[in-house]
Amino acid sequence: MSSLSTLPEFQQYLLSRKLVPEKNAPYFAYWVKRYLAFSIPLAKLDKTDILQKFIEDLQSRQPLADWQLQQAREAVQLYTNHFLGGKTSDVKAVSGGASSNAFDPDAVMANMREAIRIKHYSYSTERTYLDWVKRFFEYTAKVKEVAIREAPGVDEIRDFLSHLAVSRNVSSSTQNQAFNALLFLFKSVLRIEIGDLSNTVRAKRGPKLPVVLTVEEVSRMLSLMEGTSLLMAQLLYGSGLRLMELFRLRVKDIDFGAGLLLILAAKGDKDRTTILPVGIRESIRLHLDEVKALHDRDLAAGLGDVYLPDALARKYPNAAKEWKWQYAFPSAKFSVDPRSGKVRRHHLSEKSIQNAVAAAVRKAAIPKHVTVHTLRHSFATHLLMNGVNIREIQELLGHKNVETTMIYTHVMRDMTTAPKSPLDLLMAESTK
Repeated sequence: MSSLSTLPEFQQYLLSRKLVPEKNAPYFAYWVKRYLAFSIPLAKLDKTDILQKFIEDLQSRQPLADWQLQQAREAVQLYTNHFLGGKTSDVKAVSGGASSNAFDPDAVMANMREAIRIKHYSYSTERTYLDWVKRFFEYTAKVKEVAIREAPGVDEIRDFLSHLAVSRNVSSSTQNQAFNALLFLFKSVLRIEIGDLSNTVRAKRGPKLPVVLTVEEVSRMLSLMEGTSLLMAQLLYGSGLRLMELFRLRVKDIDFGAGLLLILAAKGDKDRTTILPVGIRESIRLHLDEVKALHDRDLAAGLGDVYLPDALARKYPNAAKEWKWQYAFPSAKFSVDPRSGKVRRHHLSEKSIQNAVAAAVRKAAIPKHVTVHTLRHSFATHLLMNGVNIREIQELLGHKNVETTMIYTHVMRDMTTAPKSPLDLLMAESTK
């Protein structure tokens, strides 16, 4: 089957979002065309029931393999829930003679993975969300002492979150991460309103000030680093980048002329610009010369393409091999893209800079709990100490609300205008 005339807009939708291989798009359109004809006399029924009847009708009319039935189901699901409504829903999986009302955690997990990718969430978010949902299903099955046979509800969410806080003693941020994963599952996949969770035991977190290095401590730490690790640490401190913003920098995002870094699709899917420190521009140029030589060798070997976000690879077929799209900090090794299966040179691993910073902090004998993110906190605090306006710092950091940025005013106050201890005043008097 090669016709593109059947539901061409739907086929284009599938291809533009890389939801199915190009050769499969006409088949998906074919199944949807049959479904639409089948559903005309059943318009008053719920679409989930119509789909189930459609699958049963296919099974009764002609011998079809399980993969064909699954393909038909997925085609209709993509058409009705995504193409028409831009939403996802919980569609019952075909499972050889099992009850159509049986809850299938594996099918739900597959639907959730699909929903996450349609919304263009990062791969790290996909892994985190799926891991929490898997833990949730395992916990629910263990508590009930039977395999899950129906969709869990609000009570199960409340019990699981309370279990994390009480029995597992997780931090508030970890519990919130689990809650966000379950919220996505219920609202975007199962289409079940969660409702009131007021009785949930919440992990408590009091107000915390960020750890900030002094200017002298930053200098000591950087003096003990070298090579690419030093350059990355300098950018984290000198530009206020988050860790993944650093690693996702492309060559085109470094604007030497304007002295800016362009940070695209950052936290909250926001774009912003930040400072490109003057003191390391030449080092960055030399680093990019080395990256360019590496990219040229990859191209000569028939490789050299890089991951492109959203549908850019389809819109610009040659862009993936263009120099401007390459990562500024590429990995030394090739790896397999877990989503597409393609062999590519990805960006460096987070561990590379995390380990380098930790080693430098130990050598510098800095008695603070320093992480890579501490450099971003130090960037903001030191700008405030130098008289930079809080609103400007908010823009440089990419904070949605200025209240988030205001935390650094407390840190700055503690570092610069701490009151004299009464013991010091007493000792000063005694020496007179």
